[in-house]
Amino acid sequence: MTDPEDRRPSPDALLAQARAEGHGKLKIYLGAAPGVGKTYEMLSDARKKLADGVDIVAGVVETHGRRETLALCEGLEIIPKRKLGYRGQELEEMDIDALLARRPQVALIDELAHTNVDGSRHPKRWMDVEELLAAGVDVWSTLNIQHLESLNDIVARITRVRVRETVPDALLDRADDIELIDLTPEELIERLKEGKVYAPEQAQRAIRNYFAPGNLSALRELAMRRAADRIDQQVRGLRQAQGESTPWAASERILVCIDDRPDAAEVVRHAKRVADRAKAPWVAVYVQTARHGRLAEVERGRIAETLRLAARLGAETATLPGDRIADTIIAYAKDQNVTQIVVGKAKRPPLFEIVFGSVVRELIHAAETIAIYVVPEEGEGARKRALGNLIPQPALSSRAVIESVVMTATATAAAYPLDAFIGVNNLSLVFLAAVLISALTRGLWSGLVTGIICALAYNWFYTEPRYTFTVADPENVLAIVAFSGAAILVSFLASRAREQTQSARAEAKTSRELYGLAKGLASVATEDEVAQTLAAYAARSFDAECAVFARVGVNDLRLAGTAPGSASLNDADMAAARWTADKGQAAGRGSHTLPGARWLFVPMRTSRLFAGVLAIARETPLSPEERRRLDAMSDQAATALERAHIARAYEEGRIEMESERLRATMLASLSHDLKTPIAGILGAASSLRTYGDRHDEATRTELLAGIEGEAERMQRYVVKLLDMTRLEAGGVKTKVEPLDVADVVSAVLKRAEPIAEGVWLDGDVAPGLPLLTADATLLHQTLFNLVENAIVHGARLVDGGEVRLAARMQDGAIVFQVTDNGPGLPASADARIFDRFFRGDKAKASGTGLGLAIVKGFAALMGAKVEAQNRRAHAGAIFTLAFPETATA
Repeated sequence: MTDPEDRRPSPDALLAQARAEGHGKLKIYLGAAPGVGKTYEMLSDARKKLADGVDIVAGVVETHGRRETLALCEGLEIIPKRKLGYRGQELEEMDIDALLARRPQVALIDELAHTNVDGSRHPKRWMDVEELLAAGVDVWSTLNIQHLESLNDIVARITRVRVRETVPDALLDRADDIELIDLTPEELIERLKEGKVYAPEQAQRAIRNYFAPGNLSALRELAMRRAADRIDQQVRGLRQAQGESTPWAASERILVCIDDRPDAAEVVRHAKRVADRAKAPWVAVYVQTARHGRLAEVERGRIAETLRLAARLGAETATLPGDRIADTIIAYAKDQNVTQIVVGKAKRPPLFEIVFGSVVRELIHAAETIAIYVVPEEGEGARKRALGNLIPQPALSSRAVIESVVMTATATAAAYPLDAFIGVNNLSLVFLAAVLISALTRGLWSGLVTGIICALAYNWFYTEPRYTFTVADPENVLAIVAFSGAAILVSFLASRAREQTQSARAEAKTSRELYGLAKGLASVATEDEVAQTLAAYAARSFDAECAVFARVGVNDLRLAGTAPGSASLNDADMAAARWTADKGQAAGRGSHTLPGARWLFVPMRTSRLFAGVLAIARETPLSPEERRRLDAMSDQAATALERAHIARAYEEGRIEMESERLRATMLASLSHDLKTPIAGILGAASSLRTYGDRHDEATRTELLAGIEGEAERMQRYVVKLLDMTRLEAGGVKTKVEPLDVADVVSAVLKRAEPIAEGVWLDGDVAPGLPLLTADATLLHQTLFNLVENAIVHGARLVDGGEVRLAARMQDGAIVFQVTDNGPGLPASADARIFDRFFRGDKAKASGTGLGLAIVKGFAALMGAKVEAQNRRAHAGAIFTLAFPETATA
């Protein structure tokens, strides 16, 4: 355990405590979806605190008409809301000034992500909360996980719904307390069916879409993970605040140490088994010391392969720079709250450990409360490798020797004027500078060779008697020995600095590349975009050809991205790519399978599924460090490909489900909505056939008109169904031509006259309108659908119904407006009025619910925008079809 006298809070923890002084505390009730009971739980806790004498005030509570929630509000002091005018309506918002004046101990503020009405002090409610916290007021609030800014894209891909109101992650991170309100998907769906969340009709629609069981399970997992991450941050913060260096075993966390030994893979597998038994996360760590630069390519490759193995088995991986392995690992373990360390131990003679030390013994000595699991190395090679791993092997070339000679000659020449004209006695510093430069530029062995040659040159040219290796003065003997020792020390230190600098540069380059790739992948959505982004980054980073294969089905592949340009892949290359996909192992150049191939194929997989294959080709094989960078890139892209693949599969499933629903609706329309006109046609035809001669002329005319009217009504239904089918299949082609607006309005109103049935139709075309460039058929059908909708679901429902089709110029573009004097649009129907099959509460007449959906689809094909809203000064609704300025001829 840590000695209490040695516990010193970290500076960061002290600064955080200083910033928190005088601020209120924030408690967030976090839920996976609406309806899980966040507000209910917040109010229940508030009533308990109120009973304990705590001063609690409700700033805003959204009950949504739920009886249980309303009952909990009884007895709570509720601050009256502030009224604000917005677009001719009077809306209510939380009165932050009244809350600040009241200054309670705790303020209840529901729906943290709410957007305030224009004219409020802050645009977002979470900004109001920040002001209250800064004033020293504690705040309790509620939040759904889909409103968290960092998860916005993920939630949109899961639910296919883009949430516009978001809260920055920093607010959740600074929360003093988070309470996760959790319900299983089955319980939440049951609450929906019972009408405890939404109205019955809205609840059924929600269950089919946003509240689908799969969506709720994914949102629930996101909420749990985010809450767990925040709790983990709080645990670390408390440890730092208390100056506690030993980990707190609130949950198990495993660390495995990796080195260049052949048995390191077995140590990783052992750590995986330990982590699985403990059901704990684990991390594989390699400490990169100065010795790393002296490792052979085979040993570096072994380290990279072991790290890849750990990643495939589900571990996080980290490479840490450091001089002392044990100290670096222990410091990292304490920072990450690691509870167990798994390390391999080679079989070495006792004398070896006495001379060179033992990392395992150092770990055990410094671990304190961290458990150390030692995995002994198997095999006969351990003893033979023990000494060779620590003693650096010479790595000299003829060029390096020549450079050492040149550096010595340069130092000798530079020392001559100092000796001949100035009389400097300590010329050894000039030669030490040559040793330092040689070690920094060429490495340890080059520095040692330069030091030996410089020592000989110094003895030959500048010690008495000169031009001989004989040393007459004992002081010169001491000087030469001191110079030689200093040269060796300088070589070691300079070479270590060089290796650390090179390592830091390599890590910085890798970080820049991975950061750039992460930014590129974050901005793309489809599999092809992900593949092309990865191919471009890999080709640029490794100066090579690159190809990315995406998964098709279970194990099949398709070429999704190449760079630079197209890739030349033959049948043998494709066979190797499929082998990689099937086996999950690298194949091709530089691997153990097909090493003579031109391409290297690397599998791209996540912990859940196989995502694709990354292929790269260049003249020289990849080094272990380059291979490690390539694997890191492929891992990043595999996650992005998995996300895109899941999104595509979900979209295909949604489209298939919608198509099935469309087909079912069509059948329902054919069996129900067409039944009435067919019955009318059959009845009139039967009457004419049976009593034809007995009917007078007026009766026969009326029956024939009825047949004609019902046939036209049936034709309108069929046209709508066919139009929607064409839109779904993408089979609608546009034919743009100049159109006279007045002629279009007149033709639409004339076509609508037979269905008006007592509704007054009026056209209003502003004079001097230019020609409109659009598709005549699509425009005519779009306007007719709008007029028909206004008649059937608006004007016909009131006495003296009127429908007006107007056209005018607005902001340099032509705009059509269809207005009626009916009951208007249902509340909150503006955003859903153009959805397929949507029919408001006031849509009492029969219909397919497809007319306005067709309007939206046709408008998009023509480049126009359509919107709906209620009229302000009068009753009724107004539909606007606005064309861009470029549509005027």
